[in-house]
Amino acid sequence: MEPVNETLVREFVFLGFSSLARLQLLLFIVFLLLYLFTLGTNAIIISTIVQDRALHAPMYFFLAVLSCSETCYTFVIVPKMLADLLAHKKTISFLGCAIQMFSFLFLGCSHSFLLAAMGYDRYMAICNPLHYTVLMGHGVCWGLVAAASACGFTVSLVTTSLVFYLPFHSSNELHHFFCDISPVLKLASHHSRLSQLVIFMLGMFALVIPLLLILVSYICIISAILKIPSSVGRYKTFSTCASHLIVVTVHYGCASFIYLRPKSNYSSNQDILISVSYTILTPLFNPMIYSLRNKEFKSALRRLMGQTSYPIN
Repeated sequence: MEPVNETLVREFVFLGFSSLARLQLLLFIVFLLLYLFTLGTNAIIISTIVQDRALHAPMYFFLAVLSCSETCYTFVIVPKMLADLLAHKKTISFLGCAIQMFSFLFLGCSHSFLLAAMGYDRYMAICNPLHYTVLMGHGVCWGLVAAASACGFTVSLVTTSLVFYLPFHSSNELHHFFCDISPVLKLASHHSRLSQLVIFMLGMFALVIPLLLILVSYICIISAILKIPSSVGRYKTFSTCASHLIVVTVHYGCASFIYLRPKSNYSSNQDILISVSYTILTPLFNPMIYSLRNKEFKSALRRLMGQTSYPIN
């Protein structure tokens, strides 16, 4: 007779918020409001950049792409999470889990390389101001976004393939609210050290390489800023990079804690808390950090609101 534990897993059950059963309705309301506010904020940012010609510059092009990326990232995870908060059976099919993992890895890894491209943009603006518009033309900006997407696609495809190629015969209870790498790997019946090493190296590639590129950009930026004679000039120049640095710190802080730590330190409760922050809070705050600290964007938004309130006949 075939043992029960050899039955193939056809679906996974999410247990991420099972310990908060009495608070799930409250969590649903809070997360829904945050999600709607995130969608609205990003929609305003994208429409303002598209419609105002004064914002048709590389920095704002990357900000619009960042807002699109954040919106898509939340769309992959949050709607399913909201539905599960109201459902008695919180399940996802085996294929659905693989698609979700691929999608969020693709967007997350692309996000890392996009931040590197934004760091390069700041480097060109500060270190080569006279040739900035030529060196950061439309084609170059689209090329950087395409390269970031290609890197994200490659990492996510290989990682997802390695994870779901493993056999799943035992438990299907996923101690998380979406199909992240570590909780899914814990359910695999067995996996070789080689597959673990490859997955870890891919994580290193997606996080460490962009971070090194950002560090190189900022070493050059700081060197150029120190050559500015006036303190006011140094402050104004560096302030254009402050938003990018804040977003980089938050992104790499959360991602490094989740993906670049020893497996022995894995804690599902800690991961759920950090995951909530970068799936719901970070996509809300990142575009706002960029836009609210930027005078040009705020002026463009006021102009757009004025045109909407008092349309020109």
